[in-house]
Amino acid sequence: MIESIHPKLPMRNRAQTRDFYEKFLKFTDVSAVPYPEYLILEKDDCELHFFLFENLVPEENYGQIYLRVRDIKSFYNELLSRNVPIHPNGKLEAKPWGQTEFSMLDPDNNLLTFGESL
Repeated sequence: MIESIHPKLPMRNRAQTRDFYEKFLKFTDVSAVPYPEYLILEKDDCELHFFLFENLVPEENYGQIYLRVRDIKSFYNELLSRNVPIHPNGKLEAKPWGQTEFSMLDPDNNLLTFGESL
């Protein structure tokens, strides 16, 4: 049986990716070994994996993940208060499919969409 899922996203620079997720989203590096080509970050019960892709062209990256959150309005406002860069087209709003969502891009143009059921 499947117990959990851990998305793998491309990164061009391990330190830059780690710093972004630690600073803006308060993830923690839980990599067992500081392997230069792989990164594992964790927050609450979420784990994100990243693989090195130095030749990635960010404008051509279609990496996307959807993160479900509780109390999305408070989370969104907390990010805004810390000047976390929200995608200009991804401001917090209720969607017709029954979710309240907002989005941001990481340094490699991976789209992070945060959502909570209405």
